[in-house]
Amino acid sequence: MAQRKHLDDFLRGRIIRRLECGRTQLEVSEEIGIAQSVISRLWQRFQDDGNVSRCYSTGRPRVTTPNEDRYLSVTDKRNRRSTASDLSRQISSATGRTVSRQTVYRRLGHIGLYARRPLRNVSLTATHCRLRLA
Repeated sequence: MAQRKHLDDFLRGRIIRRLECGRTQLEVSEEIGIAQSVISRLWQRFQDDGNVSRCYSTGRPRVTTPNEDRYLSVTDKRNRRSTASDLSRQISSATGRTVSRQTVYRRLGHIGLYARRPLRNVSLTATHCRLRLA
């Protein structure tokens, strides 16, 4: 999945000016190098309320980027015995941003990597083997 980049105010203004001059959305999208769907949404919002500024978004921004999440999964798969605390220290030293142990644990859980202890089976004795065969 590609990372989304927001358009700055200047670029939004350029797009709207070109559309107001009579250019088509397809022409503008090819000139600027942005998908036509983005241009269409921007134009629709401008026609609805005359405003092209970004809407206020709720929620706390994520601490880790998708690339850092991928780094966590690769690092964990290379060394399956590493703990979430170890991975937290590794990613902090690699990126310079502090990431908590709980965040690392959650990100690995979303990927499907959970901390599980290997099951230790009891060895069968000669008596067990004889009884099972019987």
